[in-house]
Amino acid sequence: MNRPDAEPAVQPLVVNDNGAWCWFQDERALVDPLTQQLVVGSIAAPEGPGGESRAGNVELTVVDLPSGTSRVVVLHERLEADDHDVPALWRRPDGRWLAVYTKHRTDDLTRWRISEPGDPTRWGPERTFDWSDLTGGHGVTYSNLHVMSGRLYCFARAVNDDQCAIVSDDNGDTWAYAGKLFTRPKVGYVNGYTRYVSGGGRIDLVTTDHHPRDYDNSIYHGYLEGGALRRSDGGVVDGAALDGEAPSQVELTTVFAANSEWDGEWMSHCWTTDIRRSGDGTLAAVLTARAADRPDGSERFERGRPSPDLRFFYARRSPGGDWEVHRLAKAGPGLLPHEEDYTGLVAVDPYDLDSVYVSTPVDPRDGSSLPHYEIFRGRTPDGGATWRWTAVTEGSAVDNLRPIVAPGDRGRVPLLWFRGTMTASQHFRCEIVLRDLPRD
Repeated sequence: MNRPDAEPAVQPLVVNDNGAWCWFQDERALVDPLTQQLVVGSIAAPEGPGGESRAGNVELTVVDLPSGTSRVVVLHERLEADDHDVPALWRRPDGRWLAVYTKHRTDDLTRWRISEPGDPTRWGPERTFDWSDLTGGHGVTYSNLHVMSGRLYCFARAVNDDQCAIVSDDNGDTWAYAGKLFTRPKVGYVNGYTRYVSGGGRIDLVTTDHHPRDYDNSIYHGYLEGGALRRSDGGVVDGAALDGEAPSQVELTTVFAANSEWDGEWMSHCWTTDIRRSGDGTLAAVLTARAADRPDGSERFERGRPSPDLRFFYARRSPGGDWEVHRLAKAGPGLLPHEEDYTGLVAVDPYDLDSVYVSTPVDPRDGSSLPHYEIFRGRTPDGGATWRWTAVTEGSAVDNLRPIVAPGDRGRVPLLWFRGTMTASQHFRCEIVLRDLPRD
């Protein structure tokens, strides 16, 4: 019998024995509702099965959802053992799949392959777009695929380590440089970290200033529509977006301000985690921040050691309304000592903005510390003001990290995550698991 605060007792399927992903590419997993195939991208590590001979493989796991059988397909052998290289996926109108991927700033190529019709296990040759004339050889990272007004966009971190885009008018057969989305002088490692979601003839985004270890980030929102970059209220920031000079992201709408106070605690060094959009245009985003006793964060944070208190926040905006931000859950200490702002992450259900899946070592039901990161489902009846939590995993012997709810079929909830040990973006021994349930 299930506890009242536990999810249905369904044993997840191991669909790939060696894999992980970063969180600034989308879609990383997608369902074809016609064939009932789920496809998820990942990178293999040297610590996992296959060792060095498999390390750096850009892989797709293709799962037949009715039977639960899976097959691993290699898009590029030994590209680079780094979870930032995971592909973004898109289903074309002709039934073919498109996969786009890059290295982690170690070369200037955006790579892509196109599948056979309806068959994500068979792929055509790899092709490349070379950014080097634009980047000066400083590299490109990430891929995000979104459609607006019949044009396919691929957003990447490229020129000046800003958010840029290449575009395709033939469903990804060929690509051309479009321009920079926003820009500012670089501080530290790179410029803003951006999450995207598309629908309703527009592309929404939330973004930071820089990397949270280098800058006390706020979180901003804007959207692309009708050729313009706009604030949340529709005000125009750039009337000719991606054409010529780009504005700074500080001109967008501030969703969450750095050093804002929450019940006597100061939140700083924010980061973007997830964003989804419902059919009526409502947006839901998850943000992370460091909690501190003072605005400068000096009481609870020491550089080079895991932050002792990271937090998740849930931000929501209805069409025509203002952003409302609520506490979501504690995220625990930094996941990695050298990446003090890394968390287990949160996934918003793409078809139910009232539902999230959180990876955390702090039980949101009672605030107790856990030996490992566990997955919890949160449900809100009031737009994020309050949450009811149920456990997806409990008593685990390893960490459960970076959940994804794969979109594509509104009738099911394909929840993916990877579990195991992660010591760096380049070093992990993790397996990818799937829990697929009908939507309740």
